[in-house]
Amino acid sequence: MDTRKAVDGSAVLLMMVLCATWGMQQVVLKATAADIAPVMQIALRSGVAALLVGLVMWWRGESMSLRDGTLVPGIAVGVFFATEFLLVAEGLRHTSASHMVVFLYTAPIFAALGLHWRIPAERLSALQWSGIAIAFAGIAMTFLGRGHGAGAAEQASTLWGDFLGVLAAVSWAATTVVVRCSSLATAQPSKTLQYQLVMAFGVLLVASWASGQAHVNFTPQVWASLAFHAVVVSFASFLAWFWLLRHYLASRLGVFSFMTPLFGMVFGAWLLDEPIEAGFLVGAIPVLIGIVLVSAGPWLGQAFKRQASGNAA
Repeated sequence: MDTRKAVDGSAVLLMMVLCATWGMQQVVLKATAADIAPVMQIALRSGVAALLVGLVMWWRGESMSLRDGTLVPGIAVGVFFATEFLLVAEGLRHTSASHMVVFLYTAPIFAALGLHWRIPAERLSALQWSGIAIAFAGIAMTFLGRGHGAGAAEQASTLWGDFLGVLAAVSWAATTVVVRCSSLATAQPSKTLQYQLVMAFGVLLVASWASGQAHVNFTPQVWASLAFHAVVVSFASFLAWFWLLRHYLASRLGVFSFMTPLFGMVFGAWLLDEPIEAGFLVGAIPVLIGIVLVSAGPWLGQAFKRQASGNAA
């Protein structure tokens, strides 16, 4: 029997804090990029967070064995997780943090498509299919509806960064599909997170050295950014998210997913003075609507049925 409950005031408040935190991370990466490359910063934060998660697992007495059937899918989700952030790091060299956070958080749409073909219980409803169509139309609008103020080279660079953001979302979605369709579905969330963090640390550290982006100028801002990403984002926020998923209905939590790109756009404009172009904003709105329809489709469908039944009565 599912003992998870409907979202209450505490869950709403925690989700708002989490979405604000996740929306801020791309902005902080961009703000400190002159002193530490995003790929190097994500590698270091993953390593520190992996140590913290390992300590939590040891304290709880959780198994760290690699012989429980999770090794192969664990490596797979780790590779996808590392690829996601490698694409994010490279994309931030070309596009704004506000653009990146919007495209990255289209991941639930790609995850829903992948799960639709793999798990019968995850079949998409008509409402969710409409959300996917709206979101993809919005993505197309953001790519095709750019203004003409910037030079051709600058626009091409921004479009490339945006495209890398979409690919990062696909990689994130692949992580979700592997977790749901493998032995990781019944594993402790902390163990799944540990696979992701350890692989990200190794892959991104090598990538930073190979690409000549390993130099770090340890300013106070860089130390603060590393602490924020390692302790707050990669450790505390992910554990809080897993706690929410264990105690509340996932479909109800999904409706809040649109807030993260909203926070990202606001923080990017406020803290980095990033312009929010009219063409991008016109496309971002249907993307956000599509995210809500896909993530909260089952709950919205049930709500509409209850309302229709009440009106009929």
